[in-house]
Amino acid sequence: MEALPSSLSNPTSSLQLLLFVDKRPSSTEKLRQILSRLRELGSAFQFGLQVIDVGERPDLVEHFKLVATPALVKIHPEPLHTLAGSDLIAQLNRTWTQWQQAAEDKGKTGAIAPTANTNGSVASPDSSIAHLSEVNQLSDEIFRLNQDKQALQEQLQFKERLIAMLAHDLRNPLTAVSIALETLEFALGRPSDRPSRLTPETTAQLLRHARTQAKALDRMITDALQAARGSTGKLQLQPQKLSISSLCHEVVSDLQNRFASKSQHITIDIPNDLPMVYVDPERIRQVITNLLDNACKYTPDQGMIAVSILHRTTQKIQVSICDNGPGIPDEDKELIFEDRFRLERDEAKDGYGIGLALCQRIVRAHFGRIWVDSSGQQGSCFHFTLPVYQ
Repeated sequence: MEALPSSLSNPTSSLQLLLFVDKRPSSTEKLRQILSRLRELGSAFQFGLQVIDVGERPDLVEHFKLVATPALVKIHPEPLHTLAGSDLIAQLNRTWTQWQQAAEDKGKTGAIAPTANTNGSVASPDSSIAHLSEVNQLSDEIFRLNQDKQALQEQLQFKERLIAMLAHDLRNPLTAVSIALETLEFALGRPSDRPSRLTPETTAQLLRHARTQAKALDRMITDALQAARGSTGKLQLQPQKLSISSLCHEVVSDLQNRFASKSQHITIDIPNDLPMVYVDPERIRQVITNLLDNACKYTPDQGMIAVSILHRTTQKIQVSICDNGPGIPDEDKELIFEDRFRLERDEAKDGYGIGLALCQRIVRAHFGRIWVDSSGQQGSCFHFTLPVYQ
């Protein structure tokens, strides 16, 4: 880079300029012309100038919001003034008189650009640039701290909502378990001369109902704990050979009372020759339960819910759970799998906004994929893939 004459590096001048350049070969001639013109101007009025390579100081480029090089920035006297573009020299010729007059006016009042340091020496343009760098670094750090603060506040607010909703939602299954157990306790505790009116079928039904509700409680607590850990928490998997067909039938059986309460019809289509999968049984149970629970929640009374599985490839099987509920808007098909996202229509409904996000994490941890097909008001089909046991 061409050396600057001393007249262009006067640290005590009331006019201080920064010239931003780049190292492109095409810029060399333009820089030479600018420096030549500045020499001419400096012969009549001295000023301070520092040449800055934009590649070495991107922080200053951002600070001054530069969009092109070369660029000439007047940093003193205020206000800041930037010249840039292919006609920079023409702009400089039009502006120079104003800059010089402003600098002379400031000089008369003693308000020169470089301020005195505590030891009595005069600050150079280099020290001004260092000061700007420190300001930029502090601004970046404040921005990062504000982001961290906002994230922590959102996390705390979410956990507070989660605790409140969990405390509310736990009451229903707890009450159901308590009623079932109290009924059994009362029947079994009757004296021998007053036999229980409970038939074996009723007793078995009460036990199944208590077990289903206990599993619902366990699922709520598991989902809440997983959500509290955040999306960065690592899932612990214990994969093993498993019949996905048997697992699906078990989950449907566990939720049968919920489907019956809304008179919903469930169909299951699973081929007999379906291969075994290699998964964590409890984690995949969470996924199927969550999707069926959502299907039950959004499917109207006497609606249809379908569970099907197909052998998609030699390495993957695909599980599909479909309903004839309200469907998912096109713009939300990807967003519904994000942590804590809830559709606007569901804000008044019970829920945490964590179920589908957790399902996605579990499926991805098994090297699978989860997605939804939905068309307007015609219902939704949630699909996910799992690895075949080799």
